[in-house]
Amino acid sequence: MNSYELSRNWFDWCFDNPEKIKPVHTAIYFFSIEHCNRLGWMSKFGLPTEMVKSAIGVHSYNTYIDALNDLVEWGFIKMIQKSKNQYSSNIIALSNFDKATTKALDKAMIKHSTKQGESIDSINKQINKEQENKETSDFDLAFESFIEMRTKGKNTITDRAIELIKMKLNKLAPEDEAKKILILNQSVMNNWKDVYDLKKESKIDNEPHWKSFAR
Repeated sequence: MNSYELSRNWFDWCFDNPEKIKPVHTAIYFFSIEHCNRLGWMSKFGLPTEMVKSAIGVHSYNTYIDALNDLVEWGFIKMIQKSKNQYSSNIIALSNFDKATTKALDKAMIKHSTKQGESIDSINKQINKEQENKETSDFDLAFESFIEMRTKGKNTITDRAIELIKMKLNKLAPEDEAKKILILNQSVMNNWKDVYDLKKESKIDNEPHWKSFAR
């Protein structure tokens, strides 16, 4: 179990059940993941009510507890021990939820990619301040493409592995986002589970790998 898997399962389930979810559900669940991570991924841990409410910006106890009970009912959180009052902690555990289907999310992503491709092909914008950050966003998308390739089938990747890959990218291409993108594209195109320095004879297109799927 890692935060990437939990996040993916949550949003798969959200796309399949849009009539049930509210922003407060996502806020509580992801704060619970963050809190568990900070505690070293304990199998069960205390979730102080007032701390969570303060962190996610919810003032009503009833709003909070109703959403928490929903997460328990839906199977994302296990209630080990209920708090005695709103000022004490519930003892909970994160469920390794694996019942979500990906059809709705996959369709939404394909639809978004198609629209994005159409907009890129049909609009020739001038370079502006918004586009100055383009390289960074391209890197994020290239990295997501690499992670998606790594996690195909039943394969998983830990948060530590992701951290090490980013550290290696920084070593291979310090302060060079464009080269990092090319390195990631190289790994995706060759189905490599790690990143390596660019081959001199390699003719990798400068266009990010994820864009090829959007056209």
